[in-house]
Amino acid sequence: MDVIYPRCAGLDVHKQTVVACARIAGAGPLSQEVRTFETTTSGLLKLCDWLDSMGVQHVAMEATGVYWKPVWHVLEGHFELVLANAAHVKNVPGRKTDVNDAVWLADLLAHGLIRASFVPPAAVQELRSLTRTRKQFVRERSAHVLRIDKVLEDANLKLGVVLSDIMGMSGRAVLQAIVDGEEDPQRLAAHVNVRVKASRAEVLEALRGRVRAHHRFMLKLHLGHIDALDKAIAEIEAEVGRGLEPFRQAAKLLSTMPGLSRTSAHVIVAEIGIDMSRFATPGHLLSWACMCPRNDESAGKRRSTRLRRGGMWLNTTLVQAASAAAKVKGGYFQAQFHRLRARRGAKKAIIGVAASMLTAAWHMLRDGTEWHDLGAAHFDRADAAKTANRLIRRLQQIGYEVHAVPA
Repeated sequence: MDVIYPRCAGLDVHKQTVVACARIAGAGPLSQEVRTFETTTSGLLKLCDWLDSMGVQHVAMEATGVYWKPVWHVLEGHFELVLANAAHVKNVPGRKTDVNDAVWLADLLAHGLIRASFVPPAAVQELRSLTRTRKQFVRERSAHVLRIDKVLEDANLKLGVVLSDIMGMSGRAVLQAIVDGEEDPQRLAAHVNVRVKASRAEVLEALRGRVRAHHRFMLKLHLGHIDALDKAIAEIEAEVGRGLEPFRQAAKLLSTMPGLSRTSAHVIVAEIGIDMSRFATPGHLLSWACMCPRNDESAGKRRSTRLRRGGMWLNTTLVQAASAAAKVKGGYFQAQFHRLRARRGAKKAIIGVAASMLTAAWHMLRDGTEWHDLGAAHFDRADAAKTANRLIRRLQQIGYEVHAVPA
């Protein structure tokens, strides 16, 4: 097999050490040298100097958790770096050692057999870290709200029955009063806004429970966590606003798409960046985001079309946006959802809409254009003959004789 990169190296990265194999192929015999370096900053600088002294030009490493990132940042700008998906470069079973892994990566890279993973620019990586942390904090906050509801049920307080949001203004005021020691249902009900749907009698009955000191302590604990998370989320929002400055126009374009909120547009920009030249076609982007059916075929039979695991941060945002877009009346996404749901079910229809939204995002970011809705009648216009035949068959089924003449 032809050697594509004669002077390359493979790195097997761990938390404390990195094993490097420099592979030099020239006119003479193949030369390979393996060394181990610490992952401290000084150790990584020694690694960089050693690779440079060996004349290495291309370096490959596996995406191992977050341990590859410091190595990447130190070597970036000195060598052509390739980040490999660990699932795509597995070694032969029974031969796995740190040295063998480094040698194997170097050999694969030398023959051009490693497909590089997408590594966004530093600014996009920082924005991605912020948006992911924000989502984690929002999930933690939701978990604490559920725990508060559990404590209220234990105290036989049915606050969640009479209020749609126990963390709204009325609910928060009642919770704080309970933490402060108030037990009288009349006084607790005074904190509930008169515009709630539940009647006064229902509110009083819901607030008549058995609250103990333990319940007050748990409520105080969870409310304190929620306040801290609210403050942290607000700080992250401000930092996202500053980090988004170079990409604000792109995020503004994406937010013109139905179903995509400002926050969802920020997540998409943070996950895929704004340079679509990295993805040759929308299909490449869908495959990278694990938003297309996988190939699982044997003996001419397709065994599964399930989505591959991965892309959690982007996929959850797209599915939420697709659920919102499918409810926009008279829009392309709603028509697509109903069309797919009739054949494949609601869940697969939502995935199809999410994939279409990501495809549209690829075109919008590449061309710098806003969203243009094709309308609910797009599918009828695209398949006019099929639509006519379907309607004719339907009329014939209910007893009509149809003679179709084009206008």
